[in-house]
Amino acid sequence: MMTERLKFIFGQFEHDAEFDTYKELASGHINDTYLIKTKKKPYFVLQRINHGVFKDVPGLIENKMLISKHIKEKLSHLSPKKQNRRILSFYTTKTGDSYYRGDEGNYWNLMHFIDKSVTHEAVSNESIAYEGGRLLGQFLTLTSDFDASKLTEVIPKFHDMSFRYWEFEEAKRLASSERLETAKPYIELVENAKEEMHILQNLKETGDIKVRVTHNDTKISNVLFNKRDKGLCLIDTDTVMPGIVHYDFGDAIRTICNTAAEDETNLDLVEFNVDYYNAFREGFLKKMNSSLTPTELKYLPLGAKTMIFIIGLRFLTDYLNGDVYFKTKYPEHNLDRAKNQFKLLQSLSEKLGV
Repeated sequence: MMTERLKFIFGQFEHDAEFDTYKELASGHINDTYLIKTKKKPYFVLQRINHGVFKDVPGLIENKMLISKHIKEKLSHLSPKKQNRRILSFYTTKTGDSYYRGDEGNYWNLMHFIDKSVTHEAVSNESIAYEGGRLLGQFLTLTSDFDASKLTEVIPKFHDMSFRYWEFEEAKRLASSERLETAKPYIELVENAKEEMHILQNLKETGDIKVRVTHNDTKISNVLFNKRDKGLCLIDTDTVMPGIVHYDFGDAIRTICNTAAEDETNLDLVEFNVDYYNAFREGFLKKMNSSLTPTELKYLPLGAKTMIFIIGLRFLTDYLNGDVYFKTKYPEHNLDRAKNQFKLLQSLSEKLGV
């Protein structure tokens, strides 16, 4: 049944390939993604975009295609073969649309599969951290002249600190007395950090830091490597939208530089890996330095602090709300996650002196 369904959807797109078999790719948590194997290479990636999570799927897909087209134009000196390894390439439908929408209301898009490539769920050495930074810097540099106002904001207020504090205040107002008491030290921490944690947003709103194209999901598993662990390209561009460079830099650092799992309860194991930070930053600036303003460069470390803080704040808010957003395995899971992020924040401040 699934084979016939995917074969039919694949056949709605403009290509001359013949469907053979499929394999589900289970790396994502939101969308359904399938590797479509054909009688003859190239292979393809067919993806169902979750319209329950993303409210404007046509806008999301248009964002992805606009950015890929722009990068292709910037790298037009490369051969088509090299372009297909370094840039996400999307296919239109036979009717010229950027997506196919089935009778059940699902949205599907199709892209070229980058063969002989690997991903890493975690950073295991400085070389991988460096390549991750280099690929992010390259992506942001190649898109730095794209008018970000042309992009749909697929997740409104995603990194808006004022909005996250408003959510936090509402959660405090409605929280049980037991959870308020248990979380008291971390509530105070959040309240004391409010001024510093608004610095980047204020600089963005005054125009001192420019709004540009940002990826907004820069964990290392969204970097594609070749078999020799040299970076090829950033993938999973569903959340491409307007932002500031510090969001992408900081989110990558947050996920790369924690020495422990995100919900590790032994906080002695939670440290900020400054070696991975320096390697990632070096790779990032190798590609990005020339297109950063002095103000943007100055506040990169604060970008890392801010992105660690904002996820800690979101975990704490969800704990106060009774665990309605993040999936939990036990009653204090979200509070433990928040403690983890705030310990990472403390370690970063000590090691980077910020």
